[in-house]
Amino acid sequence: MDDHRMIRLCIIDDIRSVVDMIERKPPWHEYGIEVVGTAMDGEEGLQIVQETRPDIVLTDIRMPRMDGLAMTQSILEVSPAIKIVILSAYTDFSYTQQAIRLGAFDFVKKPFSLDEIVNAVLKAKEAFVQEKEEQTKLLELESHARKSLPRLQQEYVSLLVHHPANEARALVQWGKLGIELAPNDFTVFIVELDRFMDKYSRQPAKEVELIRFSLRNILEETIANQTKGIVFDEAMNRFVCLINCSDNQEAEQISEACCANIFQFTHTTISIGVGLCVRTISELPQAYQQALHALSYRFYTEGNVVNSYHDVAPKQQRMPNYSVATEQQFLFALRAGNKDKCQLILEQIFNELLMADPLPEPQYVENLCYELSAKICRVMLEQFPQEKVQALENGFHVGKGYYSFQNMTETVKTLCMEACGWIEHERSDESTKIIHQAKDYISANLHLNLTLEHCAKQINLSPGYFSNLFKKVLGISFQQFVIHQRMERARTMLIDGYQVQEIAQALGYEHRRYFSEVFKKHTNMTPSEFKLYSTGKAIPAVEPEEDK
Repeated sequence: MDDHRMIRLCIIDDIRSVVDMIERKPPWHEYGIEVVGTAMDGEEGLQIVQETRPDIVLTDIRMPRMDGLAMTQSILEVSPAIKIVILSAYTDFSYTQQAIRLGAFDFVKKPFSLDEIVNAVLKAKEAFVQEKEEQTKLLELESHARKSLPRLQQEYVSLLVHHPANEARALVQWGKLGIELAPNDFTVFIVELDRFMDKYSRQPAKEVELIRFSLRNILEETIANQTKGIVFDEAMNRFVCLINCSDNQEAEQISEACCANIFQFTHTTISIGVGLCVRTISELPQAYQQALHALSYRFYTEGNVVNSYHDVAPKQQRMPNYSVATEQQFLFALRAGNKDKCQLILEQIFNELLMADPLPEPQYVENLCYELSAKICRVMLEQFPQEKVQALENGFHVGKGYYSFQNMTETVKTLCMEACGWIEHERSDESTKIIHQAKDYISANLHLNLTLEHCAKQINLSPGYFSNLFKKVLGISFQQFVIHQRMERARTMLIDGYQVQEIAQALGYEHRRYFSEVFKKHTNMTPSEFKLYSTGKAIPAVEPEEDK
């Protein structure tokens, strides 16, 4: 209530001198009170009250035409907040009791003094002001509650889609919060802004909030045109929508409409994941997880897409994976710095993923990309300092950026091309050319007795200098390299179908048994076990006699 507002007082009595005395004698203005009307009987008093709308009425209980009792009843029926103070003689006490029961605030017995009148009016004023203040606070609370209710509804719905709930208790709270959705037949779909960090990370907070406000309004209006729904924030770039819908196809149509309207009015693209329709509140967490799974498949696009769990639900399938032979070819090409060969092999691996039906889960592809990048970096560690390779590996994590199939696979290819470039540059150095000549000689003559002295002689270097230079350039000792090359050649020959005895002879081993021991030490598998593994067959429980 305004502190500067005067309290309005009406005085009603059938004795003019009494009215004049009460009106003029007390310093009402000093008390914050203004006399706005007087009357000599009940009917006139009621008319004055209706015209002046006072806060306090001071009235005699006995008056002609309409007594104070009837007038009190008429006033309070229309304006129950008015404080009515009754003037009554002792003989009128039963009337006074009735007036109090009707809602009169207080009474003053005749004969009375002006002080008694003033005190009664001030008491009525205090009660009126207090009630007005309480009413104002109540209205403010109600207004705040009305404004807060949508947020409370959204927070509760958010709780229901993330955590299992007791159906009966949830229905009670559903009603208390006045949620307008029917408490059954739901679809959950999740909306995410495409490339949010790329587009908005440097925008002022006000601009970001404006676009989010616009998107939310469009979502709410689009949904409202077709069904009832609630939209709530889950992250800066994500909204969750809960709608009443019992038909998966209809839910997808509503989601498509949201996608189209947002692009039309904001030129912003979004991706949507739609869960299956569910019947009860207790099934909402399941529907949410389905929508989240469906949303993850935006990985295969650049956004602006609606994916339904109905289309991408996990199925029993053999995940596409490159073979051991493919991996060996890739690593061999990588060590040779052969960009074209590496590019071709990676294209084959990634194309096989895209041709799979259904498409592999995005997490599987992400793990595969990390695996390939790790192998590229491990190969680089064979020839380059760890600090340099660490920078290359960090480039993969930083370059991943927007989470998509194209971005991740292109980043792996870029990483591989940079690694091949390092090798090419390294080979251009004169001191390394000699070692690479020796390396090529070794690779071409694995059937010979490749001793350190023999190979050093081929390039006119002393054995000691050759050994040190070899280790410095390739990051591996001469003997380790020879064994590694022979074992890699052995793997290829095993995959190509050669017999163990043939391979041993082709690689300079006089005894098959010794070759098998070296091979197992190098690969943790016997030649026969590797051959079976590379063709996808079960590994035998007992080592074959030919390997013993």
